[in-house]
Amino acid sequence: MDESTLWGLVHAERAALAEDLAGLNQTQWDSGSLCTEFTVREVVAHLTAGASLGPARWMAGVIRCRFDFDAMVAYRLAQQLGADHNETLERFRRAVTSTTKAPIPVAAVLGEAIVHGEDIRRPLGIRRDYPIATLTRVAEYFHRSNTTVPSGRRARGLRLSATDGPFSAGAPDGAPVSGGTLALIMAMAGRSAYGAELTGAGVAAITGTE
Repeated sequence: MDESTLWGLVHAERAALAEDLAGLNQTQWDSGSLCTEFTVREVVAHLTAGASLGPARWMAGVIRCRFDFDAMVAYRLAQQLGADHNETLERFRRAVTSTTKAPIPVAAVLGEAIVHGEDIRRPLGIRRDYPIATLTRVAEYFHRSNTTVPSGRRARGLRLSATDGPFSAGAPDGAPVSGGTLALIMAMAGRSAYGAELTGAGVAAITGTE
């Protein structure tokens, strides 16, 4: 896929998430996410921050926080929280069609939209029927990359195969892991909760539960 097509997928995922967020109550906004350090509201602010930082501002934040990337994430997140959850959502809505990003591939931005969308939806019992082409593109990227999460390292030496789409990758003689494409993505992203949706001798390895 070219960058224009990938940006279209990013914008579609952000828009779908904004629609799901519109119906949340205060308790849900304040509840925990699968990104365990953050509440639902904080994950949304984090996504907004990511869509608001070009390379120059991203590097300025890194320098300001003395290359402490966790501190930089917290600093930028706080800037996008707003006064309440309504403002948090409004800021995210304004970022839906943004093509601003840190110096990472657009495929990584798409991966973050999927993973953080699930970080929010899964604990709240919200289900999204993701386009399989979008999930396949993210799975392919995660399998060969360690840019934003060490997904490639988690999948190393394993043979991954999707049961709901065309994604298949890894060592022919590797320990097998099979399941839905979304579950494979989330496992590569370090969300062990999705291990229950996977089967094969390599599940414990990819979920870090060996």
